[in-house]
Amino acid sequence: MATPSEVTTILEFDEKDIQTIATRPQKPLKIVEYRPEWPAKFAELERRIRQALGDRAVVVQHVGSTSVPGLAAKDVIDIDLVVADPTDEATYVPDLQAAGFQFMFREPTWYQHRFFHFEEPYTNLHVFGADSPELVRHRLFRDWLREHEDDRNRYTQVKREAAEVTAAEGGSVQAYNNRKEPVLRGILQRVFEAHGLATPSTKS
Repeated sequence: MATPSEVTTILEFDEKDIQTIATRPQKPLKIVEYRPEWPAKFAELERRIRQALGDRAVVVQHVGSTSVPGLAAKDVIDIDLVVADPTDEATYVPDLQAAGFQFMFREPTWYQHRFFHFEEPYTNLHVFGADSPELVRHRLFRDWLREHEDDRNRYTQVKREAAEVTAAEGGSVQAYNNRKEPVLRGILQRVFEAHGLATPSTKS
């Protein structure tokens, strides 16, 4: 299990550490209003994953913006899948691929993250080990936004602004993520403080 220090210390993302397996066309960067069908889409994907892996799928959880009722989002289902050992790819990659999930890349230096794509509904499947602090952050952030309308609205606003500027520039999803990162980090800090994981910050 991740320690409080690990949860509050976010490893910086470095594109040069990505080991690319496959590529996909970039989906148009567009923020849409919350869609009530998103939970049902996740449920069907969860069924597909568990049918493929059985008890090797330790945890399957809906994360990201489509998991927060009322939050505008890209029409992309994000899923965290926990397996016993992400580095032991032979125990889960072939079965996920047979179930229609395309293996896109691995990030050995970033929480041993593995990333898969499913075409319809358009899905990002993130594979981690049970001790990954990223799992905790995803869950805490999701639950906080579900319960705190002010931060939900704040996050919606920055997502719309970041998507508009990035799309106008023809930028990447990573550029979009970078633009909204300061607001996301600010919300996470409040989450960490509320859960006793970080000391309240002070502003002069």
